[in-house]
Amino acid sequence: MVSIGAASYGILATLVGLAYKEGYSTTEVVTSQYLIGLFTIGLLALFNKNTRQPETSTEDKYTVLKLMAGGTTFGLTGFFYYLSVKYIPVSVAVVLLMQAIWMGIVAEALFTRKFPDFYKCIAVIMVLFGTLLATNAISSLDTLNITGVLWGLLAALAYTIMLMVSSGVARNMHPQKKSFWILLGANIAVLIVGYFNMPAEYHFSIFYKWGLLVALFGTILPPLFFNAGMPKTGMGLGSIIISIEIPVSVSMAYFLLHEQVVAVQWIGIVVIILSVVLINIRELKATFKE
Repeated sequence: MVSIGAASYGILATLVGLAYKEGYSTTEVVTSQYLIGLFTIGLLALFNKNTRQPETSTEDKYTVLKLMAGGTTFGLTGFFYYLSVKYIPVSVAVVLLMQAIWMGIVAEALFTRKFPDFYKCIAVIMVLFGTLLATNAISSLDTLNITGVLWGLLAALAYTIMLMVSSGVARNMHPQKKSFWILLGANIAVLIVGYFNMPAEYHFSIFYKWGLLVALFGTILPPLFFNAGMPKTGMGLGSIIISIEIPVSVSMAYFLLHEQVVAVQWIGIVVIILSVVLINIRELKATFKE
């Protein structure tokens, strides 16, 4: 289930790239994705009697607001990520998004006021080194679009904030209800940003041409599969499985968008995935002992 959810995210950027080739704007792609996703998850939650049961947890009265706050960064992640795909190859954009790995470690250290352990420090170095290889930055420094790189890094930062805000909130809330409130916050952010970046003519054909597919792989399948699978795998093993998103995304870009992916980029991708394993090495050892 976790693999399917991660692979769905991996497919996403390629679909966006194909929509761009047909002339659709970032605003059209993002708004159609999140509106369809909210509508679908809302229907699932509405007709599921379990979501109508009162919560038994001791969450405070601001739980919904916290989820929506986390959701706004979810929406911004999509916007920034798709903007980066406009300027740089999908194979590079997904690697930049994965900078959330080391950003999360830094954020954790700042909030807990504890220096990361040896494994995490080595993992940060590995991620940065793997990124140099996976983006082929050394040999393509003159051709790498700085605007696309900045959007990709902003997407990673927004993704990191989203994980920090929403990961510890409403643990006992039904997954469909939780997804609905997060998506509601995401839609608010997307519509506000989209309003200031609205194309001269909004093409509503995006909703049935690409919106359905992008919503399916971006805002419907991943939350459902992650919420079902992650409790069984645990965060350590789960985060390693989620990193399958990188090779899936690069492979899709290679086969469908015909992007050039050289051997050194694959080496960089392997280094990044190994860094995720290293971050969770202790938890993995404990899991396999059990």
